[in-house]
Amino acid sequence: MEGCSEPQLDAKAKVTNQLIDFQWKLGMAVSSDSCRSLKYPYVAVILKVADPSGQVKNKSFEMTIPQFQNFYRQFKEIAAVIETV
Repeated sequence: MEGCSEPQLDAKAKVTNQLIDFQWKLGMAVSSDSCRSLKYPYVAVILKVADPSGQVKNKSFEMTIPQFQNFYRQFKEIAAVIETV
């Protein structure tokens, strides 16, 4: 594409966190205080990351199935680009 270039990483760019581990599990919300029958599938994600000092922390969050599928597709695209480097 003319006039479009890929972003370049600065050799001096500082890495803020390093991904140590990635875990996920599929869950099903079946009820809540306000709703007797949810039947709502979700994906729970736990990321283990190390900050520049080496301190490791867990970051957790939940996503809907479509959000997780998009997240997964983006990681596959990243992996494909990395393989070309």
